[in-house]
Amino acid sequence: MLGMKTRQAITQTTILLSLLFGLSACSPAEPPRPTPTPFPATAAPEPTVTFTPSPPTETPTPTPLTCLTQPGRVEEGLLETTNPPQAYFIYLPPCYDEEPERRYPVLYLLHGQTYTADQWIRLGAVDTLDALLLNGEAQPFIIVFPDDRYWNLPPGAGFGQRLVDALIPYIDSTYRTLPDRTHRAIGGLSRGGGWALRLGFTRWDLFSVIGLHSPAVLQGDASQIAKWIAAIPPDYRPSVFMDIGDKDQEWRMAVALEAQFNENELVHEWRLYNGAHTEEYWSAHVEEYLRWYAGQWNAPPP
Repeated sequence: MLGMKTRQAITQTTILLSLLFGLSACSPAEPPRPTPTPFPATAAPEPTVTFTPSPPTETPTPTPLTCLTQPGRVEEGLLETTNPPQAYFIYLPPCYDEEPERRYPVLYLLHGQTYTADQWIRLGAVDTLDALLLNGEAQPFIIVFPDDRYWNLPPGAGFGQRLVDALIPYIDSTYRTLPDRTHRAIGGLSRGGGWALRLGFTRWDLFSVIGLHSPAVLQGDASQIAKWIAAIPPDYRPSVFMDIGDKDQEWRMAVALEAQFNENELVHEWRLYNGAHTEEYWSAHVEEYLRWYAGQWNAPPP
């Protein structure tokens, strides 16, 4: 049986618990806490790039050479190492000075008997070539006009030797030529044509182009033609052009010469025109001659 004090303690405890539960029941319920919404995962913003196009690159246009609108020039020279001194004129094409690295083919044009080195110039060779170059119809080349004023004096016989042994080496060392046979030509009128025939065929190692304009064949050379042609290696046979007027006193010899070319299968160009052995005839055909020479080199040099 429980004691009085024990029952009182239980009663107090029961009353205290009842009060506590009553208070708990009377307290308002705590509202539910909201579930936090996760922050959306967003990629980091990409940096803004502004593209500014570069200005187009233009190929610079070369400044045209003003010399291309100007004629070439003629200089006079004298080679004093020969006996007698060898005089000459030389034509240098437009832009010769402005293009110091460029080298040029060279044509040796020989004048006729009783004339001097300026004959071809008077006949229009320089003016004609200037016109072809300025019109873009030819590649530039040099022309040398050697003087053969001693034709009727003892030194006259040595003209050919002076030309090949002294003048050509001097020209090649002094001016910007292409110093090989492929880019070297020889031509002449009347007696100059006779020299061009002899030198062109006997010194085929020096010349690849031969022009014979109303040629006066030098004494004793007519009987040598077949031998000269036979001595030239087939791959080194020159380009040959020959013309003459039908009233020229040399036309029979020219016809016989052309027949020998055919007999020896030498490819050549042959023209028989109306005309005589005169400057009037040569000046009328000088443009044809210069166009033919220019045509040998119209492809640019290597």
